[in-house]
Amino acid sequence: MKLLLINPRLPESFWSFSWAFQKVARDKRAAISPLGLATLAALTPGNWDITIVDENVEPIDWEADADIVGVCGMAVQFPRQKEIVSHFRNKGAYAVVGGSYASLCPEEYRDVADTVVAGEAEYIWPQFCADFARGKPLARYQETGSVDLEDSPTPRHDLLKLERYQSVAVQFSRGCPFRCEFCDIIITFGRKPRAKSLPQIERELNLLRERGVRNVFFVDDNLIGHLPRCRELLRMLAEYQRRHSYRFAFGAETSANVATQSDLLGLLRAASFEWVFIGIETPSREALLETLKTQNTRADLLSSLRTVYAHGIDVYGSFVVGFDADDPSVFERQYQFIIESGIVVASVAMLLALPRTPLFERLQRDGRLQSPGEGHHLWNNLIGTNIIPQNMTYSELVLGFRELIRRITDDAAIGQRIRNKLPHLGSAPVPFQLDFRSTLAYLGRFLVQGVLRGGVRRWYHVARSLVPVLFRPRLVPFVILNWVYGIAIQEFVREHLRQYGALPIREEMPVPVPKKTNQLAVIVR
Repeated sequence: MKLLLINPRLPESFWSFSWAFQKVARDKRAAISPLGLATLAALTPGNWDITIVDENVEPIDWEADADIVGVCGMAVQFPRQKEIVSHFRNKGAYAVVGGSYASLCPEEYRDVADTVVAGEAEYIWPQFCADFARGKPLARYQETGSVDLEDSPTPRHDLLKLERYQSVAVQFSRGCPFRCEFCDIIITFGRKPRAKSLPQIERELNLLRERGVRNVFFVDDNLIGHLPRCRELLRMLAEYQRRHSYRFAFGAETSANVATQSDLLGLLRAASFEWVFIGIETPSREALLETLKTQNTRADLLSSLRTVYAHGIDVYGSFVVGFDADDPSVFERQYQFIIESGIVVASVAMLLALPRTPLFERLQRDGRLQSPGEGHHLWNNLIGTNIIPQNMTYSELVLGFRELIRRITDDAAIGQRIRNKLPHLGSAPVPFQLDFRSTLAYLGRFLVQGVLRGGVRRWYHVARSLVPVLFRPRLVPFVILNWVYGIAIQEFVREHLRQYGALPIREEMPVPVPKKTNQLAVIVR
């Protein structure tokens, strides 16, 4: 059997970093490797001929000879999924779709593909392969149980062009114990975190080390979701790094309570974690309580972020506007918080109600869902959203969001954020792993493409951010890397606003009177 697995092209976003790959890190094409397809390949019969194509780093061979074409994807990739599947079905290939959106909304693919694989693949993908080989594949395979991750094989990273990615994706656990109302993770993977064994992770790291990989991203939705297992992992990683001369720099997604665990940040640092991504969402306590993100209310958020910085670990963050508690003042409050926090890699989006989430069900009951716009559906909450805001008009939400992302990506705002976090870095961050030759090449391109071509105003702000580290030279690479990320995000925002900033806002929709809810009772339950 010839199996062609395809990761569709992603639309530009805060996480594309296209400018960085085009102008500075020209040997890279994308930020993160597609772990799902590498895992799927490892679950496929060994005598099948498997090819993985990631459209984010290489073009699709539209004339490829394949018996089966498998296409993964998130919601934002759905339009491209349909194009790819349609092409190969017309050529006579059998089309299978899977991934996060197919798992969340399998009904959307009823007329798109021959088979839909919904849910975790460890048990149902081998069943599909066996059924297909017998000529009796089903139209849908749905994982209804709980997958033991110790049954998950070592992903076929060898089928990927690893050198084209900034970081290679690895997964230790699935699931998150929290109850954030807008999140689909607890719908897909559940609230009881499950984890791989430590020998599984070590085998995977050995494979990556042998292939020259230096930067690894743990793509767990919350690496610290199960604290005892996380501590075991971090101790193993620290020992592994010592044995192998600290070959890797790691990154991970964690919840904000990472700062409240006295030993956890020390373990992250000992294991050489360069950064953590935290879903901060909003500085509004009322909004956090409303959306049941109570883990972000247990300590002062700014203090928590500075505690992370004190261990030499950078913070990337996500922010959301449009919660019921938000009124038009939220945009200024978000701006001030992002600036003061020092977070340069800050993703901001409008609240979106994904199907099957508690938020979707609540707003549907209250009559507060709408179409985000013709041809839009749920693909991009940087353009529109399906919620009807409670304390502002739809126009105020969209226009306020556009102005917020414009402001935070200005050169002055980038420089100010870098200067604001430098005093809190108790030790120099773990550097991004690059060989000496690449370091010089990246630096030269950054100076020419990022600084000199940015004009006098950018020269000024870059210089101001370097002044505080004149006597701490080990922080210079950290400042430069933050500028690379900041400029890359700025370039995306400018292009995004050029395309969508002038779009007319639809007629206002009436804001329904909210149903009375005992929020405390909801939280207790």
